[in-house]
Amino acid sequence: MACGGTVREAEHMTENPTMRAISQDTYGTPDVLKEVEVPRPTPGVSQILVAVKAAGVNPTDWKHRSQKVFLDRLPLVLGWDVSGVVEAVGYGVTLFKPGDEVFGMLPYPYGVGSHAEYVTGPARAFTHKPAGIDHVQAGALPLAALTAYQALVDTAEVAPGQRVLVHAAAGGVGHLAVQIAKARGAYVIGTASAAKHDFVRSLGADEVIDYRTTDFRDAAQDIDVVLDPLSGDTRARSLEVLRPGGVLVSLLGGGDPDEAAKAAERGVRAETLLVEADHAGMSAIAGLVESGALRAHVEKVFPLADAAGAHALGETGHTTGKIVLLVDGASAEA
Repeated sequence: MACGGTVREAEHMTENPTMRAISQDTYGTPDVLKEVEVPRPTPGVSQILVAVKAAGVNPTDWKHRSQKVFLDRLPLVLGWDVSGVVEAVGYGVTLFKPGDEVFGMLPYPYGVGSHAEYVTGPARAFTHKPAGIDHVQAGALPLAALTAYQALVDTAEVAPGQRVLVHAAAGGVGHLAVQIAKARGAYVIGTASAAKHDFVRSLGADEVIDYRTTDFRDAAQDIDVVLDPLSGDTRARSLEVLRPGGVLVSLLGGGDPDEAAKAAERGVRAETLLVEADHAGMSAIAGLVESGALRAHVEKVFPLADAAGAHALGETGHTTGKIVLLVDGASAEA
C-alpha cells in the first residue's frame, strides 16, 4: 500500500480509517476519474474485507463511467474484479480467514467498488487465489473468465468434439473463452484481426478467421455454440451458422424483436447472458488455472492513480486480453 506501517497503525487507532479510491462525481470521459480519500468499509454479515492488490478493468467499467447504465448513484467507485488479501471477515464467514489470498468478482452490477485500496463483498463471491499466479494475473480473470465460463459451461454446456465459434477471440472475454472451450475438448474457431491470429492460435484455437476480410458465415458452418461479445449485426449473422440444436450466447442484448422466432425456425437457442458472482464458477476457474489450462493475457498494468489512463487505453478497442490496475506500493507477486 501507499502508506507505511506507522501510518497504517495510526489509522487503526482512529475510529474512521480512510482509504484511497478512484471515484467520479459525474458521467463522462476518463478525466472524470479522480483519486479521493473515502471511509474504509467494514465487512457485514457473510462478507469479507479485502485489501486490494490488483483489479481488472473491463469494458463495462468505461461504459458505466461514461453514462448511466445500471448504476444511478454518484459519486461512484467502479471495479468488479478483485485480487487481494483478506483483512477481516464478517459474522458467519467460514471459507476464509484474515491473511488468505483471494480473488473474485463483486456482485454484478450493484456490488461495484474494487478500484480502491479496500473493498467488501460476499464471501462466496471469492475463492482462494491459485498460488502459481500473481495478483495481476488473478485480478485480470474474474469478470471476463466468469462470463466465458457461464456462457460456455453453464449455459451452452460445451461438450468434447463440439464446434465452438468465439467472436473477438483476442479480447478480454474472448481469449479466455478460447481456452475454456479447448479445456472442454471443443474444436474452436475464433474471429480476430490478422495481426492477432498468432496470438489466438497460441491460446489453442484450431482456426482463426479475419473478420475484416472474411464473412465468418462463409468460413464457419455447422457450429454448435457461438459466443458473441459484440451483438448487433454479428449476433444476427451468428444464428445462420448454427446447426439445429445449437446455442448462441450473446453478452449484449439484441435489437431484433423477431430474433426468438427466427431462432425457433432454425431449431436453435439465442440467449443473452449477464454475468453473476459465483463461488463455484470461481473455484472452477481457479482449477483451470492450477492445471495450466487457463491464463489471462495482460496488455498493460496501470497504477491505481492512473485509472483514467487505463480507461483511455481500453476505449481504443485495440487491446489484447486485459488491462489491470495495481494498487500503488502493492507487490504483484503471489
